[in-house]
Amino acid sequence: AHLSLSLSSVSVSLSLCLSLSVSCHHELNRHLNSGTHRRETEAKKKTSLRCGKEAHFNSMGSGQSSEKVYCNRYLNGKGPPSLEQQAKEGLNGIPRGVTGCQPQGQMTWVILHRDLPGFPDDNTVQINYIFPDGIQTEKHPHPGNPYAGLRLCAYLPDNREGKRVLKLLEKAFNQQLLFTVTTNKDGKDTVTTASVPLKTHPDGGNKVDGYPDSDYLKTVRKLLRDKGIE
Repeated sequence: AHLSLSLSSVSVSLSLCLSLSVSCHHELNRHLNSGTHRRETEAKKKTSLRCGKEAHFNSMGSGQSSEKVYCNRYLNGKGPPSLEQQAKEGLNGIPRGVTGCQPQGQMTWVILHRDLPGFPDDNTVQINYIFPDGIQTEKHPHPGNPYAGLRLCAYLPDNREGKRVLKLLEKAFNQQLLFTVTTNKDGKDTVTTASVPLKTHPDGGNKVDGYPDSDYLKTVRKLLRDKGIE
């Protein structure tokens, strides 16, 4: 009887150990599988954040977590250009580094308390362009030769639309697009206006580049937009 009781106890112990072993094995497999699934999920998450364009992903910077950034360049074919592409192509439609052949000069403006024909309720913006005499560069007709400078005033109405055109003209001036050096009928190289018309007289109409001219502001904006200035 004593031997039978001992064998029963051993049998129970073995059964309990086997049960615990199986339970531990299942728990370990569940834990490992869970970890694998989590890693796969994270990998898929990271992959889904990338558009497949290495340049676009890299342009977002390496200091951010890939879970928190995404490239929207190729989201349904929409989204702005990457920073890298913007740096190469330029911003706002202006190719980077593109300038005209305008010589060194200065652009300033003042407000005159008088109205322009066609704008009875507005003051006048007088723009002053000053170009000193200088030496022509490779962009000009006769590099190394002197050219005559220019002092010129232009006029805009001091209203919302006029101020908008003023900013565009300043942008074009900074890109050296408003003036150039040409040879006049006397054979003298001098600074003159380029292809953007300026109102150089406050009155007198179109015949003398003055006002009234109801279409001028719209016309000059279109011409500047065609040059990438907007």
